[in-house]
Order: sequence, then structure tokens, then C-alpha cells
Amino acid sequence: MLKSTFDTPALFGDHHVTEVRRILLACPGVTQVYASSAFHVVQVDFDEKKINHDDLMRKLEEAGYLGNLSVLAETGVAAERSDNDGAFRHTATYETVKKTVSFQQKVPYSGRPLWNCPGMGVVKTMDE
Repeated sequence: MLKSTFDTPALFGDHHVTEVRRILLACPGVTQVYASSAFHVVQVDFDEKKINHDDLMRKLEEAGYLGNLSVLAETGVAAERSDNDGAFRHTATYETVKKTVSFQQKVPYSGRPLWNCPGMGVVKTMDE
């Protein structure tokens, strides 16, 4: 048995821990998975005859847990003022949804989160 440890910066919630455990425990040869959203780390015990470190890393990479989580940061630039109505407008573009979002826009429900959140599927309404 071997043990591998992976730094997972995008692992930041308990729903991610559950998803990482589901993904890795489904792999042949994986016997135990410790995932911590507090420390952003995953430790895997596995049989090296059935799976290797690179295969486990590939699984985590495909699921989006190994890369950095991209989050918008404050720019320090004041919001732009509109000429005609005196209102302020602040907008931001989210790469994952390919749309511009602002507080003056009504964003249509599209069944998914606004930013990339590994392990999150389609958001369901109460009626579904």
C-alpha cells in the first residue's frame, strides 16, 4: 500500500469533501481517502498494483480540485457613474458563464452556479 497527498486549493467546502471521496473511492485499488476542506488537502491510501499516483492526480485535475480557485478581487477603482440618471454601475465578467453580471441587470436563472465550484451540479428549484 502507498499513500499520496495532494494539495487541493479548490477544495473549500464539505460538499467538495464528499465529491472527492466519491470520485477517488470509485477508483480500483483506493482503500482510504482523507479529504480536508479546512486544510485543502487530500490523502489517499491505494494499492500501487491497481492504480498509481499520476492516475489519482489526473482524476482530481479532471474534477477541478488541483487548480487555483479563481475569485474576483477588489480593484480599488471606484464604480463608474452613469451620465443620464446619476446612478452608479458596477459590473463584473465571470469567465465560467461567459456573461457580464451587474447589480443593474436581472440575471436569468440558468440552472448552474455563477462561478466554477467543483462538485456542484445543476441547481434545482423547489418545484423540481
